[in-house]
Amino acid sequence: MSFEAVLQTMSELNDVHLTLLELAEQKKHALIHNQVEQLTQIVTKENKLLKRIGELDQQRVDAIGNFLIEKGYKPNPRVTVSDLTKIIFNAEEKRTLVDSQKQLLATIRKLREHNELNQQMIEQSLAFINYSIDIMSGSDGDELIYSNPNQTTPGSNRRGLFDAKA
Repeated sequence: MSFEAVLQTMSELNDVHLTLLELAEQKKHALIHNQVEQLTQIVTKENKLLKRIGELDQQRVDAIGNFLIEKGYKPNPRVTVSDLTKIIFNAEEKRTLVDSQKQLLATIRKLREHNELNQQMIEQSLAFINYSIDIMSGSDGDELIYSNPNQTTPGSNRRGLFDAKA
């Protein structure tokens, strides 16, 4: 009975992660096309799903604890699914649990890859924005255009298109 609860929770965790994977794809599209409003909506959905993952993880811990009690073991919240496979002796149950675990781990791996790509895109966008602001405001670093330092022309003190300190 508790074994089915563990499998059900693992399945729900995988479903939520698959939904997050779909949102990561949508986020990639929104980032590429500069759709800030859609990006905000996606982040809101992600936050709700992350909360759900926390709830499901607690359900997983509870289900594993109940399973351990059924088998005559003392429940321990630190017992993982991998640990659980070591105490299951029914080959079919063990295979089902391992398959469920592999499926969830594969989904999480794909999600991590998508999130890393999205993070790189965000960092590149921010770097470009910072570079653009530096060009417009005139940075205190190297001059973008060479001019003879001995010759000063009126208005040469202004370096950028606008005053960044305003």
